[in-house]
Amino acid sequence: MRIIAGRNKGARIFAPKGHDTRPTSDRAREAAFNLIGPVEGATVLDLFAGSGAMGLEALSRGAASAVFVETDREACRAIDRNLDKLRLTGARVVQQDALRVLSAEAAAGRRYDLVLVDPPYEMFSSLQNGLSQYLPTVLTEDGLVVVESGARGEPELPPLRKLTSRRYGSARITLFQHA
Repeated sequence: MRIIAGRNKGARIFAPKGHDTRPTSDRAREAAFNLIGPVEGATVLDLFAGSGAMGLEALSRGAASAVFVETDREACRAIDRNLDKLRLTGARVVQQDALRVLSAEAAAGRRYDLVLVDPPYEMFSSLQNGLSQYLPTVLTEDGLVVVESGARGEPELPPLRKLTSRRYGSARITLFQHA
């Protein structure tokens, strides 16, 4: 895995060992950022961060800050290693349940320009209600939510409005914003 663009373009990044984490492919990540557009100065929340590839990509492309949320200890270590290796600042790694962090961020009034959501594909339907409840609260008025899910499903996050949904191999990238 490598960073696709920005100041760290081409840099290889660490992924956690084992099969519990499914890093977003370079192709899907590049496609997602082509859909997202410029992220210069953005605040990013990377839920179910895994290796942190999506949030690291955003920081490399000029995002101001990123919060990486992941429950797996090894994945959190990989994100920390990647942040150190790439000398990226403005990042925080939180080892905690994503919905719990989302709830706390909403309660604290924190807002993000870009929220990246990449849970294990089979978990998405069980997370949909919680995500729909908190994401509108933490998303800035002009912000985007990017969901990576299995290619067969078509995610919905009411009351957010779906902008586009594209399939890339076994993955689907779907963008949402406020209605």
